[in-house]
Amino acid sequence: MIYLKKANMEDSKKEYEAVISIPEEENGFHNGDYNVTYEEFVNVVLPRMIASSNGVPSKPGYVPDTTYFLWDDDTIVGMYRIRHYLNEFLRKEGGHVGACILKQYRGKGYGSKGLELIVKECESVIQEDEIYMSCFKDNVASLKMQQKNGAYITGENDTHYLTRIKIREKEKRM
Repeated sequence: MIYLKKANMEDSKKEYEAVISIPEEENGFHNGDYNVTYEEFVNVVLPRMIASSNGVPSKPGYVPDTTYFLWDDDTIVGMYRIRHYLNEFLRKEGGHVGACILKQYRGKGYGSKGLELIVKECESVIQEDEIYMSCFKDNVASLKMQQKNGAYITGENDTHYLTRIKIREKEKRM
């Protein structure tokens, strides 16, 4: 069974193995924790992830985000982040969702299924009517995965396509 689970202390060993297996920069997914020790992970990184999911940004200038791990039964196959709201930088490039499927599990449909599940989570986390996302122009698989889940291209810059997925109808403003 494929499901999402928020970062938590009970699964720290498997979460740690997943986090350190993701390079510092992987197709636009930034992993500043790729080289921490297990002790640093459970004493600093994981508490920071949990605090951020409760509204405390991890660093000045960052927005709060919730980290989810994508599981297939008892194996972590990916990692997702929902940014609770957007700052100017995220509006232009990163968006609400960061995603990374662990290298050995790519090409097996986990990205699409994980995005489907994370979109449902976004409905209760973010206030906007649409989820903002982006992907590198040369990452065709990521763009196809987003489009499979209802994304449409809203713009582009030199390196990225900017996409959105509608999650609710716009409220009529009076």
